Amino acid sequence: MWEKIRVVWQIPELRRKILLTLGLLAIYRLGFQIALPIVDIDRVDAAAGQTGGMADVLQAVAIFSASQLNQVTIFGLGIMPYISASIIFQLLGSVYPPLEALQKEGESGRKKINELTRYATVVICLIQSWIYIKSYVIPSGFVDSVYLDPATGGLSLGWWFVAILTMTAGTVFLMWIGEQIDEYGIGNGISLLIMAGILAAMPGAGYDLLKQATLALGGGPGGKLGVEKLLLLAAMFVAVVVGVVYITLGQRRIPMQSAKHVRGRKVYGGTRQYLPLKVNQAGVMPIIFASSLLMLPSIFFAQLANVRWEKGGFWESFFSWADTMFSMNSFGYVLCYVGMIYFFCFFWTAITFNPKDVSENLKNYGSFIPGYRPGKRTADYLEKVMFRITYVGAGFLALVAIIPAIISGSIGVSPVVASFYGGTGLLIAVSVAFDLVQKIDSHLVMRNYSGLLEKSSSTSGGAGI
Repeated sequence: MWEKIRVVWQIPELRRKILLTLGLLAIYRLGFQIALPIVDIDRVDAAAGQTGGMADVLQAVAIFSASQLNQVTIFGLGIMPYISASIIFQLLGSVYPPLEALQKEGESGRKKINELTRYATVVICLIQSWIYIKSYVIPSGFVDSVYLDPATGGLSLGWWFVAILTMTAGTVFLMWIGEQIDEYGIGNGISLLIMAGILAAMPGAGYDLLKQATLALGGGPGGKLGVEKLLLLAAMFVAVVVGVVYITLGQRRIPMQSAKHVRGRKVYGGTRQYLPLKVNQAGVMPIIFASSLLMLPSIFFAQLANVRWEKGGFWESFFSWADTMFSMNSFGYVLCYVGMIYFFCFFWTAITFNPKDVSENLKNYGSFIPGYRPGKRTADYLEKVMFRITYVGAGFLALVAIIPAIISGSIGVSPVVASFYGGTGLLIAVSVAFDLVQKIDSHLVMRNYSGLLEKSSSTSGGAGI
């Protein structure tokens, strides 16, 4: 392994790509140390360690948006507005004919869609930054009194303009960093930004875990975790990593046969190949969708539960029950979470994988699945197989998603720690790491080296060294 790593750094082009990517990621992390101009840093730092309620919701958002909403920095919104815009255009591409036509135009169509996505990102940033400052920053008392209007007691119009434009510019800059990594670096830029945010928060979560732990068996005073629970957490961490790797790389291989073509005295085709169908075709998108939508009722009912309703009346009882039902890691929340993950797994797979198009492509290239006629029968067979493996993949995603709730409820670990060491964050980190390794392997294979995950071979190449 060390020899392979040495070879990676000996290839000038690959070394430049890696160093550029690391430099851009360092700039991304540096931006989280620059606070928004209107906030009082001491007040924000004092509230950083809070848990429960809105703090848990913001922490959940931070996992998949490369943001730190509780820190109120220039990169506070993270990359989530860009992800939202990309998802919107991808969904519209399947139902809106003009966008569908652009998707089929190849590179020119992709550039046009990317341009529209950037414009939509700016609009979403302006709206989300206004909502974020209005509903969280100001009510939390983070705004320095210097920037408040003495007449109204609220934020003056000029500072509203500065704060909203600063957060919008921060997200646009992150979008630019992601595109530069795609163009000149190594790996997927947006995914690497998200993974960098997750990995940067893991040491802090580990430190919080150690503060809750003791070496005594059975735990200690104040809810301290005993050594047996730490060992159980370590075993569960390894098991989740192994499961994520297994499902991420899992495929259902459909055997294919290509027709023979005789040209002159040579015979082409006739070989047996495989059509790989990923078990987890939807990736982490169902978890992101489900988490985003479930945050809305959590915030909505939490706000209504604090309204002064008639004492003992119907509305007070109803909103109090709804707040409890949809609070983070409650039974109702987990039940809705699992149901929505299943729904979005099938929904996203139906958008990204079209059995009819795959069947037509196989037919056009002269390939077929043994035992099934090209055309409708092949499409029906692929749809049936995809339905079965998607059901398994959705079950795995649901299990991974509720692991933090299980760990937090049964072992007594804080939700912040559990969310990083088992769950969505771990799934995203492992998936992005595999994608990065595959990109590096492609550079090594082009120069006749074995990949990072392959056995070393005696073949070596000198291209680019």
